[in-house]
This record gives sequence, structure tokens and C-alpha cells, in this order.
Amino acid sequence: MGATVTAILEARGVTRSFGPIEVLHGIDFALVPGEVHALIGENGAGKSTTMKILAGYLPPSGGELLLDGQPVTFADQRQAEEAGILMIHQEFNLALQLTVEENLFLGREKRRGLFLDRKAMEADAREWLGRLDCRVDPRARIRDLSVPDRQMVEIARALGRKARVLIMDEPTAVLTGRETDVLLDQIARLKAHGTAILYTSHKLDEIARIADRVTVLRDGSHITTRPAKGFSEHAMAETMVGRELTDLFPDKPPHADDVVLEVRGMTVPGKVRDASFTLRKGEVLGFAGLVGAGRTELMEGVVGLRPASGTVTVNGKAIRTGSVLAARQAGLVYLTEDRKDKGLLLGKSLTENLTLLALDKFGTVTIDKRAEDDALTQAIEDFDIRVKDRDMVAGSLSGGNQQKLLLAKTMLADPQIVIIDEPTRGIDIGTKQQIYDFIAALARAGKSVIVISSELPEVIGLASRVVVMGRGHIAGELTGDEITEDAILRRAMGVGELTGASS
Repeated sequence: MGATVTAILEARGVTRSFGPIEVLHGIDFALVPGEVHALIGENGAGKSTTMKILAGYLPPSGGELLLDGQPVTFADQRQAEEAGILMIHQEFNLALQLTVEENLFLGREKRRGLFLDRKAMEADAREWLGRLDCRVDPRARIRDLSVPDRQMVEIARALGRKARVLIMDEPTAVLTGRETDVLLDQIARLKAHGTAILYTSHKLDEIARIADRVTVLRDGSHITTRPAKGFSEHAMAETMVGRELTDLFPDKPPHADDVVLEVRGMTVPGKVRDASFTLRKGEVLGFAGLVGAGRTELMEGVVGLRPASGTVTVNGKAIRTGSVLAARQAGLVYLTEDRKDKGLLLGKSLTENLTLLALDKFGTVTIDKRAEDDALTQAIEDFDIRVKDRDMVAGSLSGGNQQKLLLAKTMLADPQIVIIDEPTRGIDIGTKQQIYDFIAALARAGKSVIVISSELPEVIGLASRVVVMGRGHIAGELTGDEITEDAILRRAMGVGELTGASS
């Protein structure tokens, strides 16, 4: 960009404090027309706080914002939106009980006289969704949509408002590869029309693909702003964490031959049919497949979170299908992919979240608060949960630290079999490495782990065996050198030779 281009939105020396703690320390950068500016950093680096200040959700504690070169103060996000600044949140900002169309026009309904012009709103909704190649029915209720479809609705809502500045917080974290390609193409079109885009993602290949400039934050401080061209993914990662990164994945631990989990003929109505697999002691077993293949639904059926038929055997003993309690008593637990809505109570304290699954360890009639406090101390140390205040609520933690808290909560129940769904979704590369090391340590300690992931490098890097699902059934199994992206995708899409998944 030439030096004469005036920034639409600029931050100069922006600081932000929560109580006595300053979390942003003099942030500077500018968003100019027709440019994608990437904002990257580890969880807790200050990215979300910076974006919320720019979009009017938080006021800065110091410094200033400039709009078209003039100082500006936004009273709230509505005022920022009126100025053409919109933010797509990582945490969905949708009314679950309303339809897609109603969400897209919430607060901006079209009217014909005294009545809502539903025909016009539905037509616009179909157009905006169509630009994203999203086939969701505008009349469908948000609560009935998948997580990726909800994200596309969020993006469609922003597209419909013709933003001058579009702030995107991890927009592809829950999207498939095809959906991501569609979104990135749409971003390129917006850029060509002069929109300024602030884009944050932990997927550094996306940053390299679409960004013109990159700003790196670390621990609330501005580290560098530089052109994306020539800034390699490896260099980005090392700048984010402030150290050299060794191999991302730990060595795969050896496992025993003993079968600790056997699932036979598992059927989840409308989602999975006749799925069978085994898991060995100390093994990391990967489950791969395209979004919608039924991986999550299968595991929810196995642990009793969904109605299902079939048999589940733990250490040679059949457990009652459809019972979460029976699964837990057998030492079988599941870490949900949706840590915000299903995994944690975001409005509750760290201690309340941590001990929820293992309350029997802290008393039967009254809770031993000192023991709970000691457990939190140990969890913070063991899982490197970075907290500013032990009394903070779980929702105030960064995404990576929320995931660590969810892991600590699950492991406090001392399970023998751990199913982890999308373990590093929306998590920075430094925290990813910590979680990968933790998974390997679990296996080395004799625990057995199932990892469900949409990131193929993650499955390949962690698992000694991979089960591939496609369209609700098990499409194949790969071991050792067979585990490649090409082999996984072929089986997921039903192309090429398929192998059994019996053991």
C-alpha cells in the first residue's frame, strides 16, 4: 500500500486494563482500504481484547482510535457498526431460538408499512448465504444447525451489512476445507471492493495465503508489523511464542496389545450405522473424516450422550448403552468439541468447573473447600493454566486456557479411557504443543486416548492408528506408514481401496 492511503481505522498507543492489571501495552496498527491485516499471537496475547476495542465492545484505557484520520470514541458496538465497523465473533452471537432469517435481520428488520416484509428478508438471506455457497434454509432455527453452519450464518450477517471494516475472529475454526476456501474467496472479493479486513487465525497457512500485512502480539505487547510476503509460517510461529519451535509433535509412545475398549455395531439413529472399533491400552487412536461424517455423534453414543444401539465393552465387561454414569464408572470420559456451550460453565469459578465431575472426592455431605483450593493449585501447575486471578470465572480465560481447564477437570476424575474431540480448535501453536505433549504423556502413563480432529496433520502426528469415517460409517483403518493425508481423504470420500477396522 502506498504511504498516501489514509487508514479507515487506526489504533495509536492503545492500552487496556482490567482493574489494576494492564493487559494491553501500547498497541499500534492501521487498517487501510483493500488490505487484509492479520493479527496473530498466542492465546492470551491480547488479540481478542484489541479486536473488541476496535469494534466498540470495550473502551481503551489509554491511547486513541482514529476513524478516517480523526479521533473517535465508540459508546458501544452499535455505534461502531453505524460507522461501518463489524466484528464476526469466535463465540457465536446468535439467538438460538430464532430462525436464520430472523438472526440475519435482528434489529434491522425490513418492513412494508406496519408489517414485516418477510419475502424481501428471505430473498436477501438466500442471496447472502448463496455468496458463501451455504445451503442452509433461512427458515431453519439456529438451534437445529451444525456448528459450521452457525458460523456461516454469522459471516453472512456481516456480509449483509456492507462493512467498511470487517474484523474476523477465528472465522474458519469450525469450517471444513471447502467452506474455508469459499470464505477466503469471499474475503478476496471484499478486499477488491475496498473493505479493510482485520483477520485473526491460529491457522498460519491461511494467514500466509490471504494477508497483506501481519501484526504479532505477545503478552499484550506489539512485537512487530511487517509485510506478509517473505514472513514464513515458521517465522510467524517463532515470533508469536518468542522462542524456537522444535518438532511440534512428540514421539508416539508404544502401546500394549490389551484391548481396553471394544465397540460393536454402534448405531446412532440418523447419524451413524453399524460402527465397530477397538482401542488398546496406552494407545492414541485417531478418528478422521470430513465434517458431518459422524465422528462426534459416534463417540457421544459410546459414552451415553446420545440414544444409540450396539455394545460397548470396557476391559472385557459390557456397560449399559446410553448411560453417561455407566461409562464414567467404567473409566470412560469424553471431552466435548464445544467447550464453551457444553464443556465449561463459563459464568462459574475455576474451582467449580474443575471439581464438577469429581465432587465425591471432596466430601459427601459438605464440600472440603480447602481440598478444592489445593486441587486448583495443582491443576494450574500441572496443566500450565495461566490465570490472572484465581477467583475469576472460566469465561474470562483465553481459549487455550479454557481447554486446559477442561482437560484438568476431566483428568481429576481419573479416567482410564479419554476421548478428546477437536483438542486444539482455536488454540495457538504454543498451547497446541503443550496439549500434544499432554496427550502423549497420558498414553505413556497407560491411559488410552481417542483423538477426533478435523486437522489431518494433528491426527497423523499424534495417532499410531487412524480410523476413517465417511457418511456415518467406518470407511477404513490405517496404521504406521499408511497414515497419510491422501490415504485418509481417499477413504473419507469413498475413493480407492478400503480396509477393515476390526482391530
